[in-house]
Amino acid sequence: SNVPLGSGLSSSAALEVSVARFVEEIVMKQNDVLTKEAKVARALKCQKAENEWCNSPCGIMDQFVSSAGEMGAVLLIDCESTEYEAYSFGGNDEEEKPTVVICNSNVTHSIGGGEYPIRVKQCAKALEAVNTVRKVKSLRHATMKDIDESRDSMDELIYRRARHVISENERTKQAAEALKMGNYEVMGRLMNESHSSMRDDYEVSCSEIDALVDLAQVFSPQDAVYGSRLTGGGFGGCTVSLVRPKAVPAFIEHMKEEYTKWQQKRNCSSSSDDILKCTCFVTTPASGVQLLHLS
Repeated sequence: SNVPLGSGLSSSAALEVSVARFVEEIVMKQNDVLTKEAKVARALKCQKAENEWCNSPCGIMDQFVSSAGEMGAVLLIDCESTEYEAYSFGGNDEEEKPTVVICNSNVTHSIGGGEYPIRVKQCAKALEAVNTVRKVKSLRHATMKDIDESRDSMDELIYRRARHVISENERTKQAAEALKMGNYEVMGRLMNESHSSMRDDYEVSCSEIDALVDLAQVFSPQDAVYGSRLTGGGFGGCTVSLVRPKAVPAFIEHMKEEYTKWQQKRNCSSSSDDILKCTCFVTTPASGVQLLHLS
């Protein structure tokens, strides 16, 4: 795989789903594994493997998109019902349609230990508090009114965790509609707001990622970058930015140079040999796992 390891780009899910598809081809009829239902079932099995065998309390998103992704589209996933819908980049002006640029902080990311499992437990505590005022199955069914009314049953930290989850769900739905309509200014604003929430309320960012987001958001001309945010589980890894196509080369150069300067300033070093580098690449939404027939 050419997915950078430990970068928050779902390299483990890509490996799991690829192995699962290989096994399916050996033991199952081909037509049985190409349906929408089969793609979801594959993702759930891979998530279970990571939860139970790797002791990683990950959600379903990474395995889901690796299994059911569609060319040129992003997926809006209902993680409770496992229903999903594909959204393509809308609009007719090709110069307005953004290019997806990944910037790797090269801070190694892992969700198997440390803070990620703590966030899972904190969300469970928030759900307990919400259930003192209104019974809901998960935080995705809760509202800002619910957490405000149950605020006496949770401390400030748990409240902020719940506020992030509820506001992020709403931003995600709004972003899907903005994407479909080709309203990339709104999409970008939602991405920026999402990062602020992950940084301040959910606290899964880090200084290197925040620096990359800040550098993207101040890139000139200002309308060249629609938005930027952390991608993946957090605590390192990469950012994803939506950039106007013509500005991509200059944007990548800007990110590399300014991240190096930021590292040098922080480390009080003039040498670039002992600091982290920003690696960037352009990507596009692609299909999920597919067989490669070797002749």
